[in-house]
Amino acid sequence: MTIIVTGGAGFIGSNFVFHMLNKYPDYRIVCLDKLTYAGNLSTLKNVMNNPNFRFVKADICDRKAVYTLFEEVKPDIVVNFAAESHVDRSIDNPSVFLETNIMGTATLMDACCKHGIKRYHQVSTDEVYGDLPIDRPDLFFTEKTPIHTSSPYSSSKASADLLVQAYNRTYGLPVTISRCSNNYGPYHFPEKLIPLMIVNALNDKPLPVYGTGENIRDWLYVEDHCKAIDLIIHKGKVGEVYNIGGHNEMKNIDIVKIICNTLGKPEDLIKYVEDRKGHDMRYAIDPTKIHSELDWLPETKFADGIQKTIQWYLDNREWWEEIISGEYQNYYNKMYANR
Repeated sequence: MTIIVTGGAGFIGSNFVFHMLNKYPDYRIVCLDKLTYAGNLSTLKNVMNNPNFRFVKADICDRKAVYTLFEEVKPDIVVNFAAESHVDRSIDNPSVFLETNIMGTATLMDACCKHGIKRYHQVSTDEVYGDLPIDRPDLFFTEKTPIHTSSPYSSSKASADLLVQAYNRTYGLPVTISRCSNNYGPYHFPEKLIPLMIVNALNDKPLPVYGTGENIRDWLYVEDHCKAIDLIIHKGKVGEVYNIGGHNEMKNIDIVKIICNTLGKPEDLIKYVEDRKGHDMRYAIDPTKIHSELDWLPETKFADGIQKTIQWYLDNREWWEEIISGEYQNYYNKMYANR
């Protein structure tokens, strides 16, 4: 079995590469990644010498490069993690999100149609559903929840999802889609909430929290997400959408306080800043479908997962210290300096 994993040098993609190489020693995993700011080749250093792993630097929008790779490796399965994924960046510059997340997906599927692959899997997000009211804890996103996007990022992912479904119906491409809640864990790029707060706290820097910090997210440990995708590409029904949620709803501010407490840092580091434009209030996934059809449930409780995550950042300072220099620092200053 040969699997192309796009975006495999990023956060979730790299964890998926590790999972697959460990679980399936006879599989060949080919990682296709453009190595944008969020892609880090050092993340993959422990598998670069694995004879069943290959890294290819290319853009999923580069049709010639994608077609050449498909002709060479003849993949059985394609799992597409490659995406621009940070809401704030999408608000600042929507066009790159439209190009990568929509046109890149189309390029991959055109190659899949040409080469007759067994499965194309699109990694999507619960953000395509919009948000839920905080005062209705009985409401959850299901696979039948209408798409109702809030940001250029979520709109681009929703557009890609619709395109994937169209390729299934029009061309008979065997596809599946997964929509996950917020992931956390090792190798998470430090522009997102949890790694940002850990890194800033360790450096005794202010902890910027949007608005009042009351926004609620459903947190999914990245290893649990990888196990779910593994099940979907092997046993999921063609043409279906599967929601993957962690059953771990937490307020942003409560997470920040947990991080402060764990690291022994004062809560007066917390700085409330101007809220994000169109900020969704609550995400919550109902994973009944993937549980009933594929027998998947999240294994990691948030209380355990957040401690493992914090410890990983303590043990891997070299990885994130290199990242937060240079371009990232310019971006950070732009986002938070005047809030």
